[in-house]
Parts: sequence; C-alpha cells; structure tokens
Amino acid sequence: MQRALRAARAATFAYFALNGFVLGMWIVHIPAVEQRAGISHAVLGSLLLLLGAGAFAGMQLVGPLTDRFGARTVVPVSAAMCAAALCLPGLATSGWLLGGALLVLGVGNGCLDVSMNAHAVQVERGYGRPVMSAFHAVFSLGGVAASLVGARTLSWGWSAPATLGGTAAVCLAAALLVAPALLPRETVPAADAPIAGPGKSGEPDAAPERTRRRTPGRIWALAALALMVMLSEGVANDWSVLATRDVLHAPAATAAFAYGAFATAMTIGRLLTDRVAGRFGPVQVVRWGAGTAAVGITAVICSPWIPLALAGWTVFGIGLSGCVPQLFSVAGHADREAAGANVSKVAGLGYLGMLAGPAAIGGLTRIVPLNAAFLVPLGCCVLAAAAAGTLRTPDPDAARERPAVAADAAAG
Repeated sequence: MQRALRAARAATFAYFALNGFVLGMWIVHIPAVEQRAGISHAVLGSLLLLLGAGAFAGMQLVGPLTDRFGARTVVPVSAAMCAAALCLPGLATSGWLLGGALLVLGVGNGCLDVSMNAHAVQVERGYGRPVMSAFHAVFSLGGVAASLVGARTLSWGWSAPATLGGTAAVCLAAALLVAPALLPRETVPAADAPIAGPGKSGEPDAAPERTRRRTPGRIWALAALALMVMLSEGVANDWSVLATRDVLHAPAATAAFAYGAFATAMTIGRLLTDRVAGRFGPVQVVRWGAGTAAVGITAVICSPWIPLALAGWTVFGIGLSGCVPQLFSVAGHADREAAGANVSKVAGLGYLGMLAGPAAIGGLTRIVPLNAAFLVPLGCCVLAAAAAGTLRTPDPDAARERPAVAADAAAG
C-alpha cells in the first residue's frame, strides 16, 4: 500500500510539473503567437480573457466529474486535453482562431488544475500529513523549466507551431505514461456516508441514494479567501516589474528582479510549507502567511529605495506561498464525496480573483499612483489573515453534543 501511495505521489508531481510546463511554454511564446496571428497588444489582452473564461468553465465542469468517476480517470483525460490544446495557439493565423485556441487551452488547464488538486488531496489523506504545498512548488518549477526550454528553442530559431506542437506531443505521452500510478476512486466508509431520509411509509430507505448537495457556506468562505489571496498573487505577477520600473525608476534589467524575487520566494516557501503546516496547522499558515505578505506589500508601497522594494516583493512571495495550497487542501478534506466539487469552487473563485486583481489595479492607476493602488492587495492580505479561522476543521463530536445539551436543558 505504501509503495502504491509513493507511486501516486510521484505521478501527482508529474502532473503538476506538466501543467506548469504547458502554461510556461505558452507564456514564453506569446510574442511569437501574437505576431503570427497578426493582432495588436490590445486585441491580445482581450483574447486572454477567453483563456481565463475557459479555465473557469473547465474547473466547474470537472469538479463533479472527478467526484463521480475518480481522479484516476479524470486526471489523465484532463492532462491529455491540456497538452494537446497547447499546439493550437501556435497554429492560429487570425484573432478569431487564436481566441478559439485559447478557450480550448483554458478549458484543458481548468480541468487539469482541479482534478490533479483533488487527487493531491487523496494522496495527502493517505500520507496522513501535509504534502500539498510541495505539489504547487513543482508546478512553479515546471514553469521555470519551460522558460529555459523556450528560451533555448527560440534562440535556435524554431517556430512557434513546431515548438508548441512538439511540446504538446511530449506532454501528451507523459500524461498517459504516468496515469496507471494514480490512486483509484475512494470508497467512502459507511460511517461517513450520508444517511438517507425516511421513505413515505416512515421507514428508513433500503439503500442510500446520491442526492444533489448544496455547497456548504464554509466552502464559499474558503473560496472568498482564495479570491483574496490569488488576487494578491495576480497583482505581483502582472505589476511587480512595472511598479519597480515606473515608481522607482529602476533600469529594465533591475526591475525584472522584482518578479524574479517574488516567484523564487513563492517556490521556496511552498517547498517548506508542508513541514510548517504539519507542525502548526493550516490556520496558522494562512494567518501568519497573509500577515507576512501584508508586511511585504507595505514595504513595496512605502519604499523609496529599489533594494527595499525588492525585499518587499520577496517577503510578499514568502507570505503568500503556503496560503493557496492550504485552502485547496482544507476544501478537499471537508467532504470526501464532494472533494472535487469543493476544490472547483475554491479554485474557480480564486482564479477569478487572479484575473480581476491586475485589471482592478490598472483601473485604479487612472486616479492614484501605482504604488498606492497596491492598497488593494494589502487590504486582501489583512482580511485573509483575520479570517484564517475559517480553515479550522469543525469538531463533529462537539456538534453532536450540542443538541443533547439543549435537550437536557429543556428537560430540566
């Protein structure tokens, strides 16, 4: 059993790396794809919304499917879809074709994101200790690998269709190769299964039936936290370099270190977070992580010096690094039968935050300086730190005791 669990963990690492590599290869080739399609930056910006819309739709679609058929079935299909779709943007020769390609790529990415996180929750349950953050760190490493491979192929003069097509073929083969190592669908113990209601005759039903569940309020609270945290991540991804260059007048090469510092800190932090979460729990990881991120972005807002701003982006990345994996983990463990659906809600709303955050900052720069607009992610981090208690797992024994106490009080 332990051998199968280790193999499943390795396979999950592979899918996270694959997802990061696919997205990284797309990002590296954006200029070449834009030129081939013959579109402007403004049109490209609008088409990128289709990538986000497709991802959101894929997340909501695949969550219930993962719960019904199991991650072992859904993850390879999602990964194959995501990998195969990578070749489409390279083939696009117009804005319309590129829009359709990005929509398909977004759906594949969204499906893989939720299904592999649902399987990561299952692996984590098998290990009995936090392992989620390491998966997200490997996703980041996949993006780093893509930047190195993409830079090399571009320097060799390879075309976008050839490079993205070749990458798609390799990733598709990898997605199918590691699939057998995934864990089978979990069977929920009878004690954990929902109890069927009484039939019309007043007797209990002979067999429990799967009923449509309402999403618990706690899951929506976790999703709101994901929105705030991922909004902050999106701001760092899209605005850290511009802020360092425009506000502090740093040279372009120096400004690039702002995102580099943030991304490196995120990766290192995620490699270390599992140990921290195992010792102190997810509530403390999010509370202190979001609080640390608030300190980092405050330094960015107030700093008149480039080194202090770079340090601020580093602290911002360290603070945010463990928050999202903990949110996904808690959502997935909340209900075994609805793990995929719950993760899809949290990931979907978080992804919307990642898209909306940079856009909101851009709108605010019309009325306030760019560094002042960073008060938005600062407020999100403060709120996330204050609401971190949402991650605390309810005590089922206490919940059962409360009705009994109430009944005793009424009888007395």
